[in-house]
Amino acid sequence: MAQHTANVGPEVTKGLFVRLEAKPGREADLEASLKSGLAAVLAEPDTTAWLAIRLGPTSFAVVDAFPDDAGRQFHLDAGKIRVTNNAYLEMLAGPPSFTHTDIVASKLPLRA
Repeated sequence: MAQHTANVGPEVTKGLFVRLEAKPGREADLEASLKSGLAAVLAEPDTTAWLAIRLGPTSFAVVDAFPDDAGRQFHLDAGKIRVTNNAYLEMLAGPPSFTHTDIVASKLPLRA
């Protein structure tokens, strides 16, 4: 039987959980904005994993993983520009909630 290790793929130690609540009627706009944000995240070398997920009818979240604090901070600094524009903020029922996390185990695809 094969043994499993705690980390498979690139090592990540820091995470970020961002909760977003869309204004009623703006759910599709927020979803489209999250989808279009992927292009910018792909250019960030230390954003090892990035998921935009729908939690409920108006609730969304972004889950990120990074190798270290510096990668997470770079992502946060780059993201501030994206999320502070008025068009984006007009879609939200309130300010985003940011939770810094430590990653204790992961399974990510191997990098080439």
